[in-house]
Amino acid sequence: MSRGAGGADMVPEPVAGHRWIRTLELEDLQDTAALARVLAQSLRAGDLLILTGGLGAGKTTFTQALADGLRVEGQISSPTFVLSRVHHGEVVDLVHVDAYRTDAAGFEDLDIAATVEESVTVVEWGRRLAEHALVGEEGSWVDLELIAPEAAAEGGESAEPQIITDFSETDQDLLGGARRAVLRGYGPRWSTPPV
Repeated sequence: MSRGAGGADMVPEPVAGHRWIRTLELEDLQDTAALARVLAQSLRAGDLLILTGGLGAGKTTFTQALADGLRVEGQISSPTFVLSRVHHGEVVDLVHVDAYRTDAAGFEDLDIAATVEESVTVVEWGRRLAEHALVGEEGSWVDLELIAPEAAAEGGESAEPQIITDFSETDQDLLGGARRAVLRGYGPRWSTPPV
């Protein structure tokens, strides 16, 4: 079953058995990027990060900053159409995977397991799909869910339709809104929170 288009309602529930949970309030995308750079300091080859959140929650921004923190070469963009990219780094490679449009069989076909031990692997939309395939039930991983405020909170369906004539971006557009980051640690490697 593929993830299909949708928002937060399409986000699978977390896997049971986490060792800890930590919730952080992030003001904007700069805070999201700062969290990624801090987390990068704790990551090493063999680490798996499952990155979850609705469309537009900041997953690609997070991964770009994580790559910067890992000193990975090249531009990081959403791998939506490629599904998987390897980015070479000074110390460790970053494997960036988007599992949004795949199922368990399709994920297995990507052969990510071949690189997981020598890379930091980030799987967007990988919750309940990538953990078992890459590290097994007894393995270790960090689950990070980014939760952006719902559009309904900004006016939603009851707001009157508007004609937009100014498409320039404001500072708020560039920084994005507040969001919540929920981190969960699984397995012996992540017995304590990294941040």
